[in-house]
Amino acid sequence: MNPNNSNLLQDKNNKKNVAKGYFEETAVDDDFFVLAYKNDEERVINLERSVQNNFIQFHFCLKGLSKFVFNEGAYILNILEENSLLLYNPQKSLPINLEINPNSWVVSVLISIKKFHSLFSLEANYISFLNEDNKEKKYYKDGEISPSMAIVLNQLINYNLNQSIKQLYFRGKAYEILSLYFNRNEDTYNIEQCPFLVDETNVTKIKKAKDIIISRMAEPPSLQELADEIGLSLKKLKDGFKQIYGDSVFSFLFDYKMEVARKLLESGDNNVNEVGLRVGYSTSSHFIAAFKKKYGTTPKKYIMSLN
Repeated sequence: MNPNNSNLLQDKNNKKNVAKGYFEETAVDDDFFVLAYKNDEERVINLERSVQNNFIQFHFCLKGLSKFVFNEGAYILNILEENSLLLYNPQKSLPINLEINPNSWVVSVLISIKKFHSLFSLEANYISFLNEDNKEKKYYKDGEISPSMAIVLNQLINYNLNQSIKQLYFRGKAYEILSLYFNRNEDTYNIEQCPFLVDETNVTKIKKAKDIIISRMAEPPSLQELADEIGLSLKKLKDGFKQIYGDSVFSFLFDYKMEVARKLLESGDNNVNEVGLRVGYSTSSHFIAAFKKKYGTTPKKYIMSLN
């Protein structure tokens, strides 16, 4: 067979495996949109949408893999499962050209810079791309989806609502997503700003402490036992852990346990009691209370929302 003919056949097959789709789009406010797509098919779905250059784009891949295609395929940017991507370029429009892999879910939020700035004007110096020096510069940021954000995103993509209240529901969830997205201290992981952490030995010991509580999350040591095990004073353990991970030791562990529990519930391999035991709760009532405190819903209702 002629090699050129083989290439042509391959191109045709690739095109057959890619289908065109359309976002489910909800206008939640002026210059504020939520886009969602669940690709439960066995082929890649291509989604396109024009976006003006005065809009900020937030893209969240809840499941699977998605790819942003720029400049007609000259550049491709992957968004992995449970990861996010923020895009903003006031100098140039960035139309959405998104390839969603089979069994992948995506939620996107589009908001104009004017609308966005009105929400955060008092925090312009906290959000780096809103401050005076950066407001005319392009901005790109990727990151992981937090457990709290995952809950809200799943609610957006798996909603079961009367159409008359859909816009109101989506509006609340869209604002919630933005607040959760920016509810993080960007300096938390800047080790150079912390004199205590200049000592690399201390950094190593704090990271060891994190590994210990994760590996023994069902029966973690006390703070004093943990400090003794890593060879730091109790005060240095508390201060150092807060400065590296942005939270106290047990608050960090609580969030980690709830994230593990959420993923175990999603897998469907364990019931609520079994999941609670695996993350260290001796009674189901204590686990249910903890899960509800973190996510605002019970484990059983969370599982039902996925189905």
